[in-house]
Amino acid sequence: MAIAPDYIHLGVEHGPKVAIHQVVKALKGRSSRLLRQEFPHLCKLPSLWTRSYFYDSTGKVTTERIEAYIHDPHHD
Repeated sequence: MAIAPDYIHLGVEHGPKVAIHQVVKALKGRSSRLLRQEFPHLCKLPSLWTRSYFYDSTGKVTTERIEAYIHDPHHD
């Protein structure tokens, strides 16, 4: 995972029977709940996340190469 002021890169590995929209929904839902518990003033906001997301499959790229990309500060 790499965090920037306006986006994050998150490498996620999931099974072939799980749709990517289910993974995104779970991540956004859980993080929203945890953030609102820790920071109650966020409860005033109607939503913490937009409905958009981007994903791409990696094919035959190694996990190490993906992690190197995520942590490289020069790829933006």
